[in-house]
Amino acid sequence: MLETIHCSTIIPGVTPERLYRAWLDSAEHGALTGSEAQIDPHVGGSFTAWDGYIQGTTLELQPYRRIFQAWRTTDFPPGSADSRLEVLLEEVEGGVQITLHHSDIPTGQGEEYRQGWEDYYFQPMQAYFSGE
Repeated sequence: MLETIHCSTIIPGVTPERLYRAWLDSAEHGALTGSEAQIDPHVGGSFTAWDGYIQGTTLELQPYRRIFQAWRTTDFPPGSADSRLEVLLEEVEGGVQITLHHSDIPTGQGEEYRQGWEDYYFQPMQAYFSGE
């Protein structure tokens, strides 16, 4: 059975437009996570992050509000389908609430990815944007 996780945090001192642009920019995505990313920022465009550990394709874009991607890591079992990642951005007082709905995760890996989003995305993003 595939797993679904949801996680959310507030990134202070940034707008939805700024965070959206950073997520889809190779150099900035790499800078905010601390490892290499290659991103074609268009619907149908492919991406890699974390030095190739993460890869996928952008399926839908709603500028400054929503990014929907087919997403996988090198830890996915052979033959498994891509998971689905929905990134929602909402302006809140003092910053942006980012909410991730990550579905179709291989069985047994959901909690690992929930912690990964916190450790390797949310915390570094908060530090990155607080320095602006």
